[in-house]
Amino acid sequence: MKTFKVLEIKESVFENNNRQADLLREELKKDKIFLLNLMSSPGSGKTTTVLRTIEALKSEMSIGVMEADIDSDVDAHAVAKTGAKVIQLHTGGMCHLDADMTRQGLLGLEAEGLDFVILENVGNLVCPAEFDTGASKNAMILSVPEGDDKPLKYPLMFSIVDVLLINKIDTLEYFDFDLEAVKKRAKHLNPNIKIIPISAKTGEGIEEWANWIRTEVKNWKEQ
Repeated sequence: MKTFKVLEIKESVFENNNRQADLLREELKKDKIFLLNLMSSPGSGKTTTVLRTIEALKSEMSIGVMEADIDSDVDAHAVAKTGAKVIQLHTGGMCHLDADMTRQGLLGLEAEGLDFVILENVGNLVCPAEFDTGASKNAMILSVPEGDDKPLKYPLMFSIVDVLLINKIDTLEYFDFDLEAVKKRAKHLNPNIKIIPISAKTGEGIEEWANWIRTEVKNWKEQ
């Protein structure tokens, strides 16, 4: 017979975070701010993709970026050169952002009046997938050098994102990467996922990605 209480800490943490995320999403809707949570592994080309995205859209909408890292401010410096509003978030060793951290970031960014905010999450495919940030939509980047088996290894990440960017397609000839297999595996996990092959280096596919953002921002503001 048990003489002690069992408390499921992880479950309660997720429940509280989910409540906070829903509240934040409602606030973003009222303020007409579209927040994109962008996730990937380190080295996938996330920051370069952010720079390309800003370049494609900065003449049409006001853009802010929250750069999340365990340490360093290299990425924030790169974004600042584009003229976009940017803030660096240091997680103090944590491998993800949650809804409360995201709220703090938006306050620090002074996001009021912005149309589109990118949250560049901490680089890994595990922890960020587990925590709802309160974002309007979730996106991830998978780069060709990482391999085509990632949907098999990290199914949760592919299950919770709205759009998958397959980056570095300019290197396809150099790697054993089956693009169609990735698409099939991702669609099996998430039938509604939007898949856009891109090269942040050459610009290939960026206009399709920008068009997706244009549509989503418009829809968000009209809700």
